Amino acid sequence: MAATPSTNNSDNPAAKAAASSRVPDHITQNIDSILSFYNREELKISNSQRRLEYVGRSIGKPLYLLSVMIAATLWIIFNALAPRLHLPQIDPPPFLWLQGLLALGAFLTTTIVLITQNRQAQFATQRLNLDLQVNLLTEQKTTKLIHLFEELRRDMPTVKNRHDAISAAMQVPTNTDQVLEALTESHDNTTTIRP
Repeated sequence: MAATPSTNNSDNPAAKAAASSRVPDHITQNIDSILSFYNREELKISNSQRRLEYVGRSIGKPLYLLSVMIAATLWIIFNALAPRLHLPQIDPPPFLWLQGLLALGAFLTTTIVLITQNRQAQFATQRLNLDLQVNLLTEQKTTKLIHLFEELRRDMPTVKNRHDAISAAMQVPTNTDQVLEALTESHDNTTTIRP
């Protein structure tokens, strides 16, 4: 497995020093964590997968479509004009060889795209799971902070003790099952309204 050049600033002290002079430390640490995550995922990719993805990127460019169209057009023109020019026809009309080559090209293109999409989908799922875990942890920490602030407010003799319904509601941890059920219900209602 070949390692790709690291884009992590921790490998280049001068770049890290320049970046840290402009960006606060906690943001730099977050960026380093994200880059480390991407680098670890990049190192997991096999050489064959890298080659397929390179081919997939090449196929995804307009130049590929243009070159296929030009090649097919030249193939048809040559085979149509070959008898008039007293040249041997490689693929006489209805151009069965050309049809076979184009079908093979379409099959290979589809397969390469699907293989690339599968890896990218796995990576996206991993990122979504990480986002979900971080969001749940953030919600738990925020709930705890609100709880602590309310406790502090009640314990301070100089602050008037009053009931705050919103703070009380925010102290209760979010029930993810209820939120998911409400989202599903809302989505179902929206889809049934549409024609």
